[in-house]
Amino acid sequence: MSVRVRFAPSPTGLLHIGGARTALYCHLFAKANGGSFILRIEDTDLERSKREYEEAMVEDLKWCGLEWHEGPGKGGDFGPYRQSERTEIYKGLAEQLVSEGKAYPCFLTNDELEELTEKAKSENKAPHIYHDKYRDLDPAEAQKRVAAGETHVIRFKNPNKKVTFTDLVRGEVTFPEDMVGDFVIMRSNGMPVYNFCCVIDDWKMEMTHVMRAEEHLNNTVRQLLIYEAFGAKAPEFAHCSLLVGEDRQKLSKRHGATSVVQYKDQHFLPQALMNYLCLLGWSHPEEKDIWDLDEIVSLFDLTRFSKSPALYDIEKLKHFNGEHMRRLSTKDLVSYLKPTLSENHPFHSQSEQWQETCLEFFKEKINTPQELPEHLDVLFSTTPSESEESKEVASWETTPQIKEYVTSEVKRLADEGAEFVSVEAFNEMTNHCKKELKIKGKFLFKGLRLALTGMAEGPDLKVVIPLTPMAVMKSRLAL
Repeated sequence: MSVRVRFAPSPTGLLHIGGARTALYCHLFAKANGGSFILRIEDTDLERSKREYEEAMVEDLKWCGLEWHEGPGKGGDFGPYRQSERTEIYKGLAEQLVSEGKAYPCFLTNDELEELTEKAKSENKAPHIYHDKYRDLDPAEAQKRVAAGETHVIRFKNPNKKVTFTDLVRGEVTFPEDMVGDFVIMRSNGMPVYNFCCVIDDWKMEMTHVMRAEEHLNNTVRQLLIYEAFGAKAPEFAHCSLLVGEDRQKLSKRHGATSVVQYKDQHFLPQALMNYLCLLGWSHPEEKDIWDLDEIVSLFDLTRFSKSPALYDIEKLKHFNGEHMRRLSTKDLVSYLKPTLSENHPFHSQSEQWQETCLEFFKEKINTPQELPEHLDVLFSTTPSESEESKEVASWETTPQIKEYVTSEVKRLADEGAEFVSVEAFNEMTNHCKKELKIKGKFLFKGLRLALTGMAEGPDLKVVIPLTPMAVMKSRLAL
């Protein structure tokens, strides 16, 4: 059977970066094995699931470059792909388990459940220990109460056996006999619980592998018991390492942006985010860090996964973004960065060639678009720097001489119609200050910088000066 993997999010919020990582692994694994990647929407939580969240997740997955073969909107041979549209399938199979004596109606009220839970706690026992009150109720009596409309759930009749399986990431995993009791598979409102519908869908959709986060590991014992009850073959499981913040706690909002759309809104490159997420739990066989996803498809397999928690570091993600940004062609670089600037930024009024030259230079100094405006100030700002170094340079007796000279030169060039101070003109100014004004070393270069840019420090003047519009230069020199 060919490989079939699925990403099955619940549309109860925005797509989490942990979910995006899972989807990425499924996408890569399917592609590496010539298999199918399926999107399934697990929306049985009727109160919290919203279609707008589903739509947002779909858009975010597309932005990430993770296309699926089957799913909502695409169809396929195993639909429908929303669990809310498959409830009759779950009900029928739950009834089958009841008829086979592998599950049973349970009539415990909420008050009774609370009392039994408290009783178990007081005896230092697992909360589920007393939940099997109706396990051995006569089936005919149980059905009579169900037919009468009595509120009930359906519980799986746990065979109370040790469960062992081999996880493709974590190796052999064993669950003790008393880990779970008779757990609920159908709620009183007729909707299935996660562990039941997840098994039914993975079974009926013929999934060969289930890749998901480590936090789902303990769900596996319930799911394997359900597979066994149906005589169905379970897929192979791969539980990926947990994402943690700097405090080594599970990644949450307190650690910063955790949803894909937040990075999308901050104009991160999707290929950078995917590259970084892929390395949080998987390693390149040649220990490379920066690559495009297409480059690693042939290398991607489950032997490179790590069991250890993966530290999510936003600063490192920014570095990855910078590396991918510097891989872009000049035209793509402009297309990427230009829209991130405010509509009234003077960058937009410059020529296409100027924009390309400018960004080719500044791309080495930034990792994210948010950093660009501050760097562009050296080209457009007319407000003098008030740093201590700038004040010191301004106090040197040579600085006013330099400013007086370059002011006259800039005025001359402007009167001649020059739109920028060329490299040649700047070199002439530098040589004049050296030979005629006898100013050299730091007094020359810092003085020139302060006069022409308003700052005592910054990037290479031979690049900056020819990119600075004449109108800005005149304003700085009060012309």
